[in-house]
Order: sequence, then structure tokens, then C-alpha cells
Amino acid sequence: MDGKTVFITGASSGFGAACARILATAGNRLVLTARRINPLLQLQEELAATADVHIIPLDVRDREAVQGAVAGLPERFRAIDILINNAGLALGLEPAHEVDLDDWDTMVDTNIKGVMYCTRFVLPGMVARNRGHIITISSTAGAWPYPGGNVYGGTKAFVTQFSRNLRCDLLGTQVRVSCIQPGMAETEFSKVRFKGDNEKSANVYQGTKPLTAGDIAETVRWIISQPPHVNINTLELMSIDQSWGPFAIHRDTK
Repeated sequence: MDGKTVFITGASSGFGAACARILATAGNRLVLTARRINPLLQLQEELAATADVHIIPLDVRDREAVQGAVAGLPERFRAIDILINNAGLALGLEPAHEVDLDDWDTMVDTNIKGVMYCTRFVLPGMVARNRGHIITISSTAGAWPYPGGNVYGGTKAFVTQFSRNLRCDLLGTQVRVSCIQPGMAETEFSKVRFKGDNEKSANVYQGTKPLTAGDIAETVRWIISQPPHVNINTLELMSIDQSWGPFAIHRDTK
């Protein structure tokens, strides 16, 4: 894994920042993007001793901005070996008939379009060089429904299927595609979902030992470190304190 160029979206916190830290130890070149510039500056300073780090304030929902970010990379960062599509979010847990449509739009634009844009602008270079690896962070919500998961789960189902279809498109090349589906993980995810309500976000993890950002970063490192002929297609992981529930049944007691 030494000497790779890694492009990470949503790198200001959570899974993205953890991936940056764990991959910086291999002496790689890191392109770290996120909407918030200050956390990126702090991360760049933290990792400067072990990796060459280039930061870009970027909203992956903006197609022209993504295209410009990839096209405008300094020469030493242009040959991207690994793209980690990590930027994503959930907003709210309201049922579909009560949800704020702006929240749905934001999730679709970030979780679906952001992945599409980043992949589309990075992938041609990988195909031309006949090497590369696209790793996208999906969710167990993309495979298993829950009340209030409506559009968030739908966006993550898209991500999983998009990754599978990329594998079909890339058959015959040496470009790998992997999709990771984490379950409950303690990051800023729930704080974002509940729009800064710390009490609600804390209740999500109360009495449990959830996955950590470091767990996901270790998983990413393991996937990358497989021999070039090995492609990890889809990998789902949960905390030992999380599992699937029984079928829900409504009983009319009248």
C-alpha cells in the first residue's frame, strides 16, 4: 500500500478522517475533501509528518466543483489509485408522510449524486492506467429497512447496486470496486441526523458498544491490502450489540 494516491470525500470527521489517519502511516499521498475547511487544515497538519496531504473544500453535490477539483489536482496527486466515496448523511427519522422534503433532497444529492460525480470524474484515469480501487461506504440500511429509514435507506441501496454495476462495467480491467455496509457506528452521524440534538443522538448508542470510525478504517485498509487479483465486492459489518429484528405486525385490537 506504500506510495498510493488516495482521494477521500467527507474527510473532515468520522470514517473519512479515520481512513486518512490509518492510510497516512503507509506514506501515501492523500487528497482530503470535505465542506468544512478548518477540520481539513487540522488533519493536514496532524498528518504532515507521515504523508503528503492536499486538501480541498468541496461539496460533492456540486458537479462542476467535483469536476474542477479532480481536474485541478497538482501533478503529483493526479494519478488517483484509491477513491474512498465516504461523504454521506442521514437526516431525520420521520415517517415518509411527515418528512421535510428538503431533507430528502439533501440525502439524494449527497449520498447518490455525490458518489456518481466523484466516481465519474476519477474513474477514466483509473481505466486509462488499468489500475485503481473504488471503495464506497454504504450502510446496512441499504439492505435492511427500519421505520424512518425511507429515503436514507433508498440512497444506500443505490450505492450498493451502483458498486455492483461498476464491477460489471470494469470487467476486463484491473480496477477494483468494493462496497462497505456498516451498521450502528458512533461518529457525528447521529448528531447530523438529529440536527445537533445531542440528547437524541446519545440515546442511539446508550447501553451498547457500537462500531467506531477506526473499525471502518481498519476494514478499508484490509480491503485495499488484498492481492491485486482479489476483489472484495460487498462487506457488511455490525456491532455485536446489533442484529435484525422480527417482522413487524400490526394488530387491530378493536
